[in-house]
Amino acid sequence: MNTDITASAKPEYPVVDRNPPFTKVVGNFNTLDYLRFVTITGVSVTVGYLSGIKPGLKGPSMVTGGLIGLMGGFMYAYQNSAGRLMGFFPNEGEVAHYQKRGFNN
Repeated sequence: MNTDITASAKPEYPVVDRNPPFTKVVGNFNTLDYLRFVTITGVSVTVGYLSGIKPGLKGPSMVTGGLIGLMGGFMYAYQNSAGRLMGFFPNEGEVAHYQKRGFNN
């Protein structure tokens, strides 16, 4: 099974890196990515706390909710960053940044 998204969909925007490595994608996080990451984590911690029915369960459910939100927020930010580098999301900032630095992928 081919899981490469580029096999089924063509990028609508300029491609900065067709197959970006993990470090490049994380290094490409912008302010909005971090804001979404923190917001999803914070909401998940709150929902976890509020879902603890008994007083002894509030702490563990808050931690569990926070961990789930942390992973989900990171994956959402990673998806957006990778999508911009691969040309699937609007990426004017990335194109300008990497052209200025002299990278041509």
